[in-house]
Amino acid sequence: MINRKKNEMNNKKKIIVINLFLFALLFGLISLNKEIIRPLDSHMPIMKILTGSFPNFIAAYIVSIFFVNGIIIKAPKYGRLIVYIGSFIVFLLMAIEELKPLWGVSKIYDYYDILASGLGAILAILTYELIVLKRKKTKSKNTNTNQGKTNE
Repeated sequence: MINRKKNEMNNKKKIIVINLFLFALLFGLISLNKEIIRPLDSHMPIMKILTGSFPNFIAAYIVSIFFVNGIIIKAPKYGRLIVYIGSFIVFLLMAIEELKPLWGVSKIYDYYDILASGLGAILAILTYELIVLKRKKTKSKNTNTNQGKTNE
């Protein structure tokens, strides 16, 4: 009982620390893009689109990864559903914000930003699926290795 509570508390701390790191990373990448990358490449049309949409992409990806982080650590029964719905909600809120600015983040409607938000949310889902797949392969490999040792 005590170990379970301690383990639960450690999991909560991990989730908080990782999400704080992700938030700092989000802020840092958006600032880097705004202050350094965007001014350097603003003369090329494709780079203007990419650097203009990058904040939406990285925000959708990292905010969706907040869900992935918690699900990977806690492994609830409906984890996959939570990740998918959470990522969709992140995309939906960002798309609504783009179409009808609620918080004053976006000032100009840009369908590239909506596309970038969608791609970020999808990449977060793919990241989750890759982590789950890798865990299954590792677990399967460990199970096969342990069975081989007991049969010898």
